[in-house]
Amino acid sequence: MKIIDLTMPLGIGTPPWPTYEPLQVKYFKRLAPNGANGQLVTHSNHVGTHLDGEIHFYTPGKDIAGLNMDYLCHDGVIVDLSDAAGDYDLYTSRMVEERVEVREGDILIISTGYHQYSWDQPYADEVRYMIKHPGPDREFAEWCKQRRLRWIGVDCGSADHPMNTKIRDWMPAQAKECDAHFGKTYGKSLEEVFTPDKYQLMHLEMFNHGIVHAECVGGDIDLLLNRRVQIGCFPWRFVDGESSIARIVAFVEDDEYEELMAKKAQCELTKFGDVSRAGSQWLVDEARKR
Repeated sequence: MKIIDLTMPLGIGTPPWPTYEPLQVKYFKRLAPNGANGQLVTHSNHVGTHLDGEIHFYTPGKDIAGLNMDYLCHDGVIVDLSDAAGDYDLYTSRMVEERVEVREGDILIISTGYHQYSWDQPYADEVRYMIKHPGPDREFAEWCKQRRLRWIGVDCGSADHPMNTKIRDWMPAQAKECDAHFGKTYGKSLEEVFTPDKYQLMHLEMFNHGIVHAECVGGDIDLLLNRRVQIGCFPWRFVDGESSIARIVAFVEDDEYEELMAKKAQCELTKFGDVSRAGSQWLVDEARKR
């Protein structure tokens, strides 16, 4: 077995969830005169690729240390919805099932395509990545519970629609844009689509059912669109942790890995060595033909 990394690079330029503490790093000792380099690191749990734990929104839930490895590592599917949902759009369970087979107990990772705007990509756009990405309505959340999914991952700032979070209040100009888009596309206002009882439904209506999610997935995700794969999430064994920075990977057979690396060799790469979404559209087109 070989590993494909689905993790965003983490550095001081990585944006946290809006208003949260970013990553801060400083040296407290250096090779001269101490004989070793040492660093102090400060950050919130919601920066870069991370796993939201149950107690992030559900007080009697499990902490990060309480999520066992059988839960975190399992068969799953990576679906590309970038052809179905764009700025401020809603995605649905039907869109997922039109593209991949989702089985009971799967891990589901959703590529909205918005990882192309993450900080490590050539066409990085923090506002679009965090504020304008598509997201689900309650129908999708209910479907996830019916499928008894283990956990969900998304390649953007939140598993919720950004305008179903506090971002609606923090970014009034974009909220106005979204309201106009909803009226034109769905015939309803933003307030009519996301009523107060739906607030952050992918958090508040899911964590109490044991279905948590990872946000800001990335890395070489474009190599594995619209296919089944074994997936692993490796957060810290964090006692009392409400969430955790995590490494997320896919496991593939050796022969498949060689094929994927041959494809990667034909792609434009980011400065960190991952597939550049914008420069490798042919990979996405190929995935849509499956």
